[in-house]
Amino acid sequence: MPIYALNDDIAFPHPSLASADGLLAVGGDLSSKRVLHAYKNGIFPWFNEEDPPLWWSPPQRAVLFPEETRISKSMMQELRKPGYEVKFNTDFNSVIKHCQQSRIDAEGTWITQEFIDVYTQLHEMGIAHSVETYYEGELVGGLYGLTFGDVFCGESMFSLRSNASKIALIRLSERLIEKEFQVIDCQITNPHLVSMGAREITREDFLTILHDSSKNKKENLF
Repeated sequence: MPIYALNDDIAFPHPSLASADGLLAVGGDLSSKRVLHAYKNGIFPWFNEEDPPLWWSPPQRAVLFPEETRISKSMMQELRKPGYEVKFNTDFNSVIKHCQQSRIDAEGTWITQEFIDVYTQLHEMGIAHSVETYYEGELVGGLYGLTFGDVFCGESMFSLRSNASKIALIRLSERLIEKEFQVIDCQITNPHLVSMGAREITREDFLTILHDSSKNKKENLF
């Protein structure tokens, strides 16, 4: 499959035209308008800092159905420990910057300052959200993502204390069940997500869920 070069038009090719590894298009800007259009069509940006924007829609999509979130016995014990508190949308800026730093420390990051600016704008629009784990009043972990209808598109997470991001994900799943969300989009699978209950579905099944989600707009998630 060819890799499509984007121009000023925010339109994308259909996700089914992506390459075998899921790369669909290259280029374009990271405007909030383009990013929103991408997510609504099952496409997300992911690239190294020195590269032009790369836009993906993998043939197998990692998802976590909130009711399938797996909580181990050790995690149950961790959740019961005094000192933990989980909040929503109280410090989006700190969460996304900690996510950026955790990726830099690991293997480089796609969360550039431009990325932060755009997702902060989406947060101000009520589309991007953060989940924060505090321990004894200190921010120790969390995650952020975007909501479309009854789908939560997870972007990144971080932990400064063992299990802090898992606690954020568990509390998010509980809130999504309460609000009757269908699924958390995890984009690409990894052992951490699998341990929490994530699994892969086909691109076609994910696009169907995403299309249906537009009919189920949720208000006041947090």
